[in-house]
Amino acid sequence: MTARAEVQSHTVGLIADTHGLLRPEALEALRGVSLIVHAGDIGDRGILEVLGRLAPVCAVRGNTDREAWALRLPRYELVNVGALTLYVHHGHEPLDLEPRAAGCGVVVSGHTHVPKIETRDGVLYVNPGSAGPKRFDLPVTVARLWVRGQEAEAKLLPL
Repeated sequence: MTARAEVQSHTVGLIADTHGLLRPEALEALRGVSLIVHAGDIGDRGILEVLGRLAPVCAVRGNTDREAWALRLPRYELVNVGALTLYVHHGHEPLDLEPRAAGCGVVVSGHTHVPKIETRDGVLYVNPGSAGPKRFDLPVTVARLWVRGQEAEAKLLPL
């Protein structure tokens, strides 16, 4: 009989650019995840508290997060989810590392309000779009990220 290694799977909720507005639809879309990542422009520290009732929260500071509570947040964060490392930043500044060389399998950002999922050089890049006030003709979205071992898959969720 051969031994088999267990590969854990995780579901991560991705949200960005709430700008002080946490929609009930966003909370519903994030329900049941094991971790929530907020990629900046939070707008109100109460949003992190409410999200924290659903799951642990990792948050970075966006370019509009200028209040004292927000200045304590990092500009970027490396987050280990199982065997995979996520690089989280808001996206208004250039990356301060080369994701693949640094061992990151996923890069999460916000800032543009444009939801996007793409793979470049073996790294999955996810912008969950904006979950806050509607801007221009852009959709209001969040995303889910499924991590299994060192593999990741993301899906945008319109609100």
